[in-house]
Amino acid sequence: MRHITQDGLDLICRFEGFSPIIYLCPAGYPTIGYGHLITESNKERFLDGIDELEALDLLKTDVQKAEQVVLRLINVPLTDGQFDALVSFTFNLGGGALQRSTLRRKVNRGEHSAVPAEFMKWVWAGGRKQKGLVKRRNSEMNFYLSY
Repeated sequence: MRHITQDGLDLICRFEGFSPIIYLCPAGYPTIGYGHLITESNKERFLDGIDELEALDLLKTDVQKAEQVVLRLINVPLTDGQFDALVSFTFNLGGGALQRSTLRRKVNRGEHSAVPAEFMKWVWAGGRKQKGLVKRRNSEMNFYLSY
């Protein structure tokens, strides 16, 4: 199975940031570590917080899920930069967002020059345009175009 590069993993870490304690992300979801979503069923596990090594382990598991989604939904060859960008996008927004997106359709049609504009449609959270998401999508665009 194909995996994200270290540069791609670093991209996700940079934008997620590390938190040793539970916090609410801009979309209002309880989160810990490097963007790990907490559910009611596993909340108890994180009440005392986590260290950075635990956070990296959670991130790698979460990223594997995003990798699998990208591999299932994208049916054209991708460069490492393109793959990394799509995995970061999917990690951040979930597989459903990629599945229903025009972004996915344009990638699968090989319309690579149209893809950057599609990334920029995904900069909203909690009903508000987020500066951090604008920066993240710009970085993902740059990764995508680095082929």
